[in-house]
Amino acid sequence: MSEGVDPAAAALLRLIGLIGADVSDDELAAPARDLKRSRASAAAVAAVEEATESVRRVRGTLAQRRRREAELAALFDTAGDLAALRNLDSVLRAIVHRARTLLAADLSYIALRDPEAGDTYMRVTDGSVSAKFQQLRLGMGEGLGGLVAETALPYASTDYRVDSRFNHTDRIDTAVTEEGVHGIVGVPMRVGEQVIGVLFAADREPRGFAPDDVAMLVSLANHAAVAIESVRQLEEARQALRERSRAAETSARLNGALRRAADAHDRLTGLVLSGGDVGDLASQTAELFAGPIGIYDAEGTELARAGDGAVRFVAEGVDGSQASRSAVLAEGLWVCAVMAGPEPLGSIVLGGRADLAEADRQLFERASLVTALLLLLRRSVADAEDLVRGELLDDLLTDAGRRRSGGSSLRLRAGKLGIDLARPHAVFVLDGAVQPRLASEAKRFARAEGGLAGGRDGRPVLLLPTDDPGERAAKLAAGLARSAGQRVTVGASGGVEDLERLPEAYAEAVRCTEAMLTLGRRGEGACMEQLGFIGVLLGEAGTGAFVERTIGPLLDYDRRRGTDLVGTLEAYFAAGGHLAKTKAALNVHVNTVSQRLDRVAAVLGRDWNSPARSLEVQLALRVHRLSGPR
Repeated sequence: MSEGVDPAAAALLRLIGLIGADVSDDELAAPARDLKRSRASAAAVAAVEEATESVRRVRGTLAQRRRREAELAALFDTAGDLAALRNLDSVLRAIVHRARTLLAADLSYIALRDPEAGDTYMRVTDGSVSAKFQQLRLGMGEGLGGLVAETALPYASTDYRVDSRFNHTDRIDTAVTEEGVHGIVGVPMRVGEQVIGVLFAADREPRGFAPDDVAMLVSLANHAAVAIESVRQLEEARQALRERSRAAETSARLNGALRRAADAHDRLTGLVLSGGDVGDLASQTAELFAGPIGIYDAEGTELARAGDGAVRFVAEGVDGSQASRSAVLAEGLWVCAVMAGPEPLGSIVLGGRADLAEADRQLFERASLVTALLLLLRRSVADAEDLVRGELLDDLLTDAGRRRSGGSSLRLRAGKLGIDLARPHAVFVLDGAVQPRLASEAKRFARAEGGLAGGRDGRPVLLLPTDDPGERAAKLAAGLARSAGQRVTVGASGGVEDLERLPEAYAEAVRCTEAMLTLGRRGEGACMEQLGFIGVLLGEAGTGAFVERTIGPLLDYDRRRGTDLVGTLEAYFAAGGHLAKTKAALNVHVNTVSQRLDRVAAVLGRDWNSPARSLEVQLALRVHRLSGPR
């Protein structure tokens, strides 16, 4: 101390110098203590001691302001991090690190709430060394953190291990012990009224956390909540943007598919309405799909084909498409059944495509609908034409129709249908009832051959141009059997050029058909000339009347008496009228033969063996034998 300086003033000067210095309370009390040792007056010592307390308060205020400045700086830095918002993890790690630094804590951490599990889990830690602690999950109400999450209130514990206010569990206590934690403070992270997590600071020694510590931690927790909510909203915005982008792409794709489908629909339906045929439809469809197209009827017959590549009828694919009412992939080909309600009309087949997008598959199915429309229209036109053709055929084959229409009118009507009645024509009568499929095939055959088809007296009838009715009848029987799936007997008239003779030709064709059935030639086709004399006979008189008139009494005699005079007579004629050969054939005595022939004479008349009658008797016996069970 300088000479002449008052000791009290010197002590005060020393205190002033210690205000800004980083000294302990003991060093701050040294000036007053030294003054007291110098035996200064009590008033001087009291003044210095009072000044020392003032310096302590000033130093405390300065320390608090410095701390507040540090807290504000940390909060500003955190706000800056939030503004940059590089990613959520970096922001949360910065927050827990600042909390640990500002509170001078051993560790700090954030636990977030899991809405699905109903608990909280460790999200970010700073200063933790225990893996079990870092993976800890806290149920609602469990431990200090669970209580904060449940009540949305801050809680602090000087020594958690012995603090009975909290719900201790073995799992939590084990992790806390492994981490070495004693003092803990936790504050809620809230978004509005909802708690989304908890921010903690902890020491590995017992520690009491001041209200300022809790307030500062609350401020950081609010920033952390803002960060999490901002990231959530940003992610929702990004997700909404991605979904909107996907929706826009989907919309554009669908709009493109709709435009393509509308264009295809317009093209295909326009083709039908403009009178296009199945071949035109196949060409348009092949162009749409850039692949080969085949169109088939219900039996698998090819109606049209277009495009480069191989296609074929696939029965299995048609069955699958009919069952699913959609296009199916079968044997490497796309097949779609062509339906009119429950009625199968055919199928359409696409080749060269291993896969079809949904839009293309729907377009292919739409092509099958247009195909059905075209086939129905074609069938309607054919039905209308068949009706006109049937009416013309009916007028041609009946006397009343020819009288009503006149020859010139009939020729004019036929000419409009592309039928030249100046050429020789023959009438063909089919055996059996008019089955829909057989009638349809007969009409199709007649159209293809430039003729007419219809039904008369319950039988299918055709009028066809031909120079050889017998050959045409045979081919017609074979062709209709294949297409209709049943045996068909066809009787033909001779060729006629005079329209006036067509009713007679029809009657001749009917007799020919009946004669063929009598002769057992079912499933064949022929004209009357090919049946020979027996055929002419059968056709002219019919079997029943001729046989009954000629040998009917003999047949009755055998039936009543159980004899076989008919058999004896057949053997006699077969032996050339020789009695010895007859008895050998019958294995009886010659007298027996003579007796039987006498009975024949008694029944048929003595002239049965005359040249005039013997021919009729022989024919009647032959017809009777042929018309019986074969």
